[in-house]
Amino acid sequence: MDIVVVGSVNLDQVIEVAALPRPGETVAGGPVRRLGGGKGANQAVAAARLGAAVALVGAVGSDPDSERLRAELAAEGVAVEHLAAVPGPPGQAVVLVDRQAENCIVVSPGANAGLGPAAVAAAGPLLGGARVVVAQLEVPLPAVLAAARLSRGTFVLNPAPVPATGLPAELWPLVDVLVPNRTELAALAGVAEVTDPAHAARLAAALPCARTVVTLGAAGALVCEGGAHELVPAPPVRAVDTTGAGDTFCGALAVALAEGRPLRQAAGFAVRAAALSVQQVGARAAMPGRGAVAAQF
Repeated sequence: MDIVVVGSVNLDQVIEVAALPRPGETVAGGPVRRLGGGKGANQAVAAARLGAAVALVGAVGSDPDSERLRAELAAEGVAVEHLAAVPGPPGQAVVLVDRQAENCIVVSPGANAGLGPAAVAAAGPLLGGARVVVAQLEVPLPAVLAAARLSRGTFVLNPAPVPATGLPAELWPLVDVLVPNRTELAALAGVAEVTDPAHAARLAAALPCARTVVTLGAAGALVCEGGAHELVPAPPVRAVDTTGAGDTFCGALAVALAEGRPLRQAAGFAVRAAALSVQQVGARAAMPGRGAVAAQF
């Protein structure tokens, strides 16, 4: 297996709005779209569309929505043998998208909260044989720790969302590549915000991880490795919905790393794939295939 993703599977309920609501404000929205989502599932789909052999370790519920989510993943070519079924509904997310393609998201974990170390351990041979293992933090930390310990390839952590207490000390030495966005980097560094790429580079250099790739939205990504840093610019595109851009980036980065590319080249490939992914509504709608990335750039 090229890539194993350990992470969440959600049913996204996406609503387009003119502007994101302020505290206490009610706004009118468009029709509700029910789409497959979750950081783990999205990153697995992104990698599969780019040609990798991908398996997902996670949990869904025991209802028709969960069966739909499982079937959609299988149809994308993601191996779902280690997608456990637990009582209750799947994880769910409410996603608001405004006219500037910005979003805000509320996630209810649902079945994702039932993913424990035992379920991850059952996938031990799969994890140990993968070239790249990718995890996020929409599933319980003990499951992520178990996956990191079982990984024998490159372990990539997308620290989303960052726990209020930060990352546990025992996780840091297991992370080969950290992939935060600006908000997550600020949370890990204990600052209010990341002001610019130079500030991001200083904060990343202070983290206990040798290789960090900070996603910067329309500005691209910042690669920090070996005490040096380099900004990888994003190509200009007309963004419609940025909801799945980070997941596309992580999936594409994993594909390039599994192919043996250096981190800078892998980040460049991921930036281009992410740029294509923001041109339709929905986290997965515009996730590109390999040919689309090559043709566009």
